[in-house]
Amino acid sequence: MLTKQQLLSLLADTESHQAERTTSTIEMDKFCQAICAFSNDVSGSGKSGYLIIGAHDNGKISGLKVDDRLLLQISNIRTDGNILPQVHFKGKDRAGDIINEYKFSGNLCKSLVKIDNFIETSVAAKRPIPVSVLREETFSKYPYWATRELLMNAIMHRDYESNAPVQFYEYDDRVEVQNPGGLYGKVSPDNFPNISDYRNPYIAEAMKVLGYVNRFSRGVYRVQAKLSIIYRN
Repeated sequence: MLTKQQLLSLLADTESHQAERTTSTIEMDKFCQAICAFSNDVSGSGKSGYLIIGAHDNGKISGLKVDDRLLLQISNIRTDGNILPQVHFKGKDRAGDIINEYKFSGNLCKSLVKIDNFIETSVAAKRPIPVSVLREETFSKYPYWATRELLMNAIMHRDYESNAPVQFYEYDDRVEVQNPGGLYGKVSPDNFPNISDYRNPYIAEAMKVLGYVNRFSRGVYRVQAKLSIIYRN
């Protein structure tokens, strides 16, 4: 937790990437964007970030009065566990320029449809490649089904008690998917993916019924098999 002196220093340092200041109490989308940026350390500072509500851009206090309604509104940001940033970097690490970025948040059922479409159109990026005068083959930058399975699994297994989002980063040579929470219950690095356990059993069942995931680790095995065929060819 910040001390009073540390907070005053952050307010005074208007060039700091550690703090975002706002006098608004209603721009929840912007609040979520700031939290997303801090969670993913977009600035690369390696330090914690702070959203300071009730302060002007120049660091001066606005005199905002805090009531129960505002506290409830802010606390609801924590329960919005669907904040999912996708960032495409130029190069092979986060030092590269950001080519594009997207954020998915809100109702999980609605977000899953958008995420599925995004993977197919923007990540897999299928396009025809001529192989002869009369024939074309469809080429994908990344295999759609395998990428979809890994990202949906990250959403299903994430720790929804955490403010940290699922991270989906794309580089010139790879994609990386990370989710807050790590392996859960009976699952360990030694027995994964042979053993299954579910941090969010109701979400897992709902996503299975909706057709987004497979239960009992079948999806992970299928991803491994799919990738082995692709790289063998």
